Amino acid sequence: MASIKSTLTESDQKAAGDALQGALVDLIDLALVAKQAHWNLIGRNFKVVHEHLDEVVALARSGQDDVAERAVAIGVNPDGRVRTVADRTKLPQLEAGYLDDDKVVAAVTDILAQIIARFRERIEATDEPDQVTQDLLISITAELEKQHWMFQAQT
Repeated sequence: MASIKSTLTESDQKAAGDALQGALVDLIDLALVAKQAHWNLIGRNFKVVHEHLDEVVALARSGQDDVAERAVAIGVNPDGRVRTVADRTKLPQLEAGYLDDDKVVAAVTDILAQIIARFRERIEATDEPDQVTQDLLISITAELEKQHWMFQAQT
């Protein structure tokens, strides 16, 4: 069976792989939470928030692909299975049913802040072991912070 050999040391590969796996779980669940809100949104600012949620979903989906492909490039198998995401997610889940636009904006603002904090920890954790992974995490964090700002401005 063929496998991908990493140019990183085993310990550096583990540190980068752990950071990437955590990021993958956050991004997969962010896309799911944002789509759930998108489908069930109601309220005076429906159209603006509805469309803005799709931007978050697109960012999360693009980021998860980049993160997973980076993991494979360094010889780490990404795990985006639903069971893995369900077991490891740290994101608060939205309630079922219709969701008021103001509550969605507040919830997404909070969720983005939580994810950004974890991404910043991963950035720090990859400084020594793998600056290429760190650069990817920095890039995604910049986009998450932009979305955080935009949602926060709606409150």
